[in-house]
Amino acid sequence: MSVKEAAAKIKSMETRGALKIAVAAAKALEQEIMDGASYDSLLASGDILRDARPTAVSLPNAINYVLHLAQEHEHDDPAVARPMLLADVSDYISRLETSKEKVAEIGSGLVEDGDVILTICNSDTVVSVLKRAHKQGKRFSVYACETRPRLQGHITARALQAAGVDVTLIVDSAAYYTAKSKGVKKVMVGADTVYGSGEVINKIGTSQVALIAKTLGLPVLVCTESIKLSPYSLQGDSVEIEERDSSEVAELPGIRIFNPAFDITRAEDITTIITEYGLTTPAEISKLIEEKFAWALK
Repeated sequence: MSVKEAAAKIKSMETRGALKIAVAAAKALEQEIMDGASYDSLLASGDILRDARPTAVSLPNAINYVLHLAQEHEHDDPAVARPMLLADVSDYISRLETSKEKVAEIGSGLVEDGDVILTICNSDTVVSVLKRAHKQGKRFSVYACETRPRLQGHITARALQAAGVDVTLIVDSAAYYTAKSKGVKKVMVGADTVYGSGEVINKIGTSQVALIAKTLGLPVLVCTESIKLSPYSLQGDSVEIEERDSSEVAELPGIRIFNPAFDITRAEDITTIITEYGLTTPAEISKLIEEKFAWALK
């Protein structure tokens, strides 16, 4: 897939999910390298891809790492450098593609028989964790917020139902009542960006679910591949909270509609962050970022 095609699919949300966005961007740049693109051309392609979605840090992370690899070979003999670069990029893509299953393996260990779990939006990572736990023979139930306005919770509900997981779809405004009356024991959510401060940016409504959990004394587990950690946050940078078209919410001529796609969950409202490298806390996530993103912090 070309860079422009990949960018268009990311922007339109045909390609959605932070990990899938990262993989799509890396593969588009890999194709550019196969086609003989120069380093300057890769930089321009990176800008096109980066502009497709402003919030998910996985996108600039993947782009910047491929560009980092390309820069290391920029002045080498192309006949030697290109095969080496392609091998490095291919290995990176493979690591991205397997990271979700590693999170699922670790995260499934936190799911117990009899659990009642609340989630929001559609996180492929959360779904993978729950499917893995179900395959292990654990029996639990899930309440999935439908997640307006794009109803990604419907995707979660269908995926869990297909896997045999006991799942119930609820409207977003029923989250507190459901958590209190149905005996929810833990909240499990995904992430689009994790700051070094431990704050998590995820689909709009996540922060409210986390506040509900805190009010009821429930743990909040964030399931995320490390590609979603933000090294730039350690340097004081923040991501732009994407505001999407009002038509996603309603068509009401003359009425202003505010449609932010994401919100920020406070570090103090999060119990555990699960990555492919294991379990950590919001207070310690910066150490993992420094270790895994040393190349970006030079």
